[in-house]
Amino acid sequence: MAGSGRPQDRLDRVVRVIAQNMVAEVCSIYLSRAGGILELFATEGLKEEAVHQTRLRVGEGLVGLVAERGLPLNLSEAPQHPRFVYRPETGEDIYHSFLGVPILRTGKVVGVLVVQNVAPRRYKPEEVEALQTISMVIAELVGSGTLVDKDELSEDTATTGEPVTLDGMSLAGGVGAGVAVFHQPQVKITRTVADDVDTERLRLEEAIAEMRLQLEQLIEHPDLAHGGEHREVLETYRMFAYDQGWQEKMRDAVQSGLTAEAAVDRVQQENRARMYKIRDPYLRERVSDFEDLATRLIRIIQGDDSDYRTKLSEDSVLVARNIGPAELMEYDKQYLRAIVLEEGSATSHVTIIARAMGVPVLGRVQGLLTHVEAGEWVIVDTGNEHVYIRPADDVVETYKATLELQERLYAEYAAERDLPAETMDGHKITLFMNAGLLVDLPSLDNTGAEGIGLFRTEFQFMVSPALPRVDEQTKIYNAALDAAGDRPVVFRTLDIGGDKPVPFLPRDEEENPAMGWRAIRIALDRPALLRYQLRALLYAAEGRTLHVMFPMIAEVAELRRCKAILQKEIERLKKHDRTPPKEVKVGCMLEVPSLSWQLDLLLKEIDFLSIGTNDLMQFFFACDRGNPRLANRYDLLAPPVLAFLHMIIRACDNAGVPVTLCGEMGGRPIEAMALVALGLRRISISPTSVGPVKRMLRSINLKQLQDFLLSNITSPEHSIRDSLVNFARDHNIKV
Repeated sequence: MAGSGRPQDRLDRVVRVIAQNMVAEVCSIYLSRAGGILELFATEGLKEEAVHQTRLRVGEGLVGLVAERGLPLNLSEAPQHPRFVYRPETGEDIYHSFLGVPILRTGKVVGVLVVQNVAPRRYKPEEVEALQTISMVIAELVGSGTLVDKDELSEDTATTGEPVTLDGMSLAGGVGAGVAVFHQPQVKITRTVADDVDTERLRLEEAIAEMRLQLEQLIEHPDLAHGGEHREVLETYRMFAYDQGWQEKMRDAVQSGLTAEAAVDRVQQENRARMYKIRDPYLRERVSDFEDLATRLIRIIQGDDSDYRTKLSEDSVLVARNIGPAELMEYDKQYLRAIVLEEGSATSHVTIIARAMGVPVLGRVQGLLTHVEAGEWVIVDTGNEHVYIRPADDVVETYKATLELQERLYAEYAAERDLPAETMDGHKITLFMNAGLLVDLPSLDNTGAEGIGLFRTEFQFMVSPALPRVDEQTKIYNAALDAAGDRPVVFRTLDIGGDKPVPFLPRDEEENPAMGWRAIRIALDRPALLRYQLRALLYAAEGRTLHVMFPMIAEVAELRRCKAILQKEIERLKKHDRTPPKEVKVGCMLEVPSLSWQLDLLLKEIDFLSIGTNDLMQFFFACDRGNPRLANRYDLLAPPVLAFLHMIIRACDNAGVPVTLCGEMGGRPIEAMALVALGLRRISISPTSVGPVKRMLRSINLKQLQDFLLSNITSPEHSIRDSLVNFARDHNIKV
């Protein structure tokens, strides 16, 4: 590749050398052209007349499949693969074995390198790695623009200058606007082959030491000084930087003849390929952490000490495929208004850090990078899960007006913070808030919530690579109790599994994980998990009242088993002369409809009940809440839902057991209006919902509302939502 001659001549020589060294009958190079086309540019073994004539679309045939996935494909019987496509002009029908690797440049597929053999065989891992190394060198030749015009390699063809609205998934709540700033973790590698292996090894070792030093400094960043889960994330991230397996692979790559930066990039490509084959979403998310580390390492090797914080000089929206937590910390929070990602998840480390920084994040935005250019105006609305790119003037004006109204409302909610949540005819409603992170706790005072009605304890487990120690759990629970003071905090025990995997607990693939091995089912099958957590809760509540509730209880027998484990931990506490809580109140979540047929027995066993409508309603309607086709099929204000909730509330009232609703349903003013009309007097909602719901409550006459709602609860209609909206409008209720 470093020799003289035309680029095409060099490609021709490369395929011949590869075929000879790998004892392959065929070696071919396909390069990307405009319009998602892969063109055969060079071959040894296929018919020469096919060069520059054979073309495949991305996704077409085995070559197209490699380009589509961006991953190697190793087959011993290629013609039997369902994606195999026969092109008679190439004469490739006699070849059985196939190995294709993507030619990647700055994270984009710019071609495919292929070897084939007549005899069926599966290529060895070292052969795959060798081909990946060669593809890196080819990528630099392609990037020079001498083979394919650089304009053809651009993926900005979807950028038209017209306004575009894209949908995504809210990962961290909020609204933000500013100019688009591309986060570009990919760095250009201009030298791939080492002149001196010892020198490259030294460059790598020095860069690893510098990277570790930088991470130690990040851990002490002022934004993380108050600790919490986001600090724990960076502690875990730092652990990755000391991963010996990762470093040994890079050292081996240098030993094979690559430069230090090329070795890092090659190993990261391998990691990416392996991680994307894993089904576990937690493990797949960790690939972004290694991407961050690899990018940081390459920048250090190349002497790039640019400070990303200096790039932001005005209100900015960060745009990226993905980003690592350490890279995010390098941006200036003063001007960072929002983040938009093509990937990302609610449990990714960068999402946790963004929440700690108070930055809205919209993820899973398909086609983001092809629709936006640097410097263009972008509006991010995570509430509606939209990103507006190059918005029209009327959208900008509407957004500005909406933002101004939102700011006024927030100011009004803040002014009403200390007012009671009481109806016009004197009925008191208790508003709690939901929490799960230590950064949520200041909202207790900011919103005027009367306590935490649901503290989700699983998050600490989801970000930890191993089961958190009892003392680590105790610190989190103690901080929550300290922040609440005399206000109650209701701790829900672990609700893991399903869509909330943890890295230290292996699990099988399930057809319906929402109704599978999760929550209390895991806890009862792995009682050590529950015992350690209950022990930490008892330690944290020393001398104070402890409220603990168990999730996903399907029958009273399960609850009794949980209570027995709790009692053992209380006895253990006394045996070790530890100060017990002043009082322990036990409750459970009503999320599984079967439990409602044991209410009489259940209410004798518990001190309080929490209705978890998020899960309860998907089981009630047999409707997967994660299925977009069913998202709006059923309404929570349907008469059967209201009748069911009314039955539960009356049973609790008759038994003298406090009942709270802690699902998203209670955080929307119209739904909350219906709930209090059914007799509910305790609602636990997100901090941002406390102000709007309190304002609604202070504007209603409950007696009038109850008469209206109960007269409609037996309606045969799909929903009574419209009727409630009209009632609110006619009676000046602030919804």
